[in-house]
Amino acid sequence: MSLTSQATSRPGLRAYDESVRFGTDDIVSGLREIIGAKLVAYIGHVSHTRAVREWADGERVPGADVVQRLRVAYHVAGLLHEREGKATIQSWFQGMNPQLDDNAPAKLLRDEPLDVAGPQVIAAARTFMAVG
Repeated sequence: MSLTSQATSRPGLRAYDESVRFGTDDIVSGLREIIGAKLVAYIGHVSHTRAVREWADGERVPGADVVQRLRVAYHVAGLLHEREGKATIQSWFQGMNPQLDDNAPAKLLRDEPLDVAGPQVIAAARTFMAVG
């Protein structure tokens, strides 16, 4: 089975593939397009969207931990974008999620250890796609 046919038969496979293959600038640009610069800045632990623009333009590179958090956020945003619009995805990232003990996915991706938060947020996104 080719990657293209797998991507259409398995939700999120394309988003995952892109999240590991794309450079940081492409990850940040894609995230900024879907969830907005403010939310990318929040997940990336910076207080100004200027840093997000600089990451997207390749003028600055975030730390390795931030890059990994942004890759997971990109994977999730791409998964949700297969069926949802940008406004819904932004709300999903910011809203209290019952599958995450009423925590916002963006907050978990920003503040919690990624090896714990990443799988939880991805699972919550998959459930949202299956139920939603």
